[in-house]
Amino acid sequence: MSEAHNTGAAGESRPIRLRDALRQARIEAADRTGVVVDLRDAEVARLEILNEALDPLFAEVPEQIDMFDRGISQGETPRLWIDVVAHVVMGRDKRIYRFVQDTRFGRVVIAESHDVPVMVKAVTDYIARRMIEREQALAAMPAPANEKKPCRRGFGIFVLGFVVGALALFAFALYASLRPL
Repeated sequence: MSEAHNTGAAGESRPIRLRDALRQARIEAADRTGVVVDLRDAEVARLEILNEALDPLFAEVPEQIDMFDRGISQGETPRLWIDVVAHVVMGRDKRIYRFVQDTRFGRVVIAESHDVPVMVKAVTDYIARRMIEREQALAAMPAPANEKKPCRRGFGIFVLGFVVGALALFAFALYASLRPL
């Protein structure tokens, strides 16, 4: 008898949600696939499971913050991209998630685990840190008082230079014409 129909001591049934049952079925299918033949498909299936588990997290990211671009690339090594520099890849045994970030000093492993909730927590922490870094960078930049003002100032300086140049040329011509030969 399945878990959905098990009864406890009090005689109450414990229904499992369809989403949880589908996740469990995907994990079992990924396990079978990983053991049998096509390891790449097992990697993609596991990354899709993690991707689905990250849906609530990405639903909380404000729309105006467009620095995260989540998606699964299905190249030679499938990856679940979180942003431009961080992604999740499967480990050598194809059952362990490895969350890595590319830095100017090389690739850094942020987290490794077999468990989806552990990886969701690691990605959540990473996104929070990146959002704080963004806020700090924006706070450090001085806000322009008026965006049109620099353009006007540049044009004003150009006009002033043109007028001064024209007057200087006129004055030189006048001086040269009045000078005795």
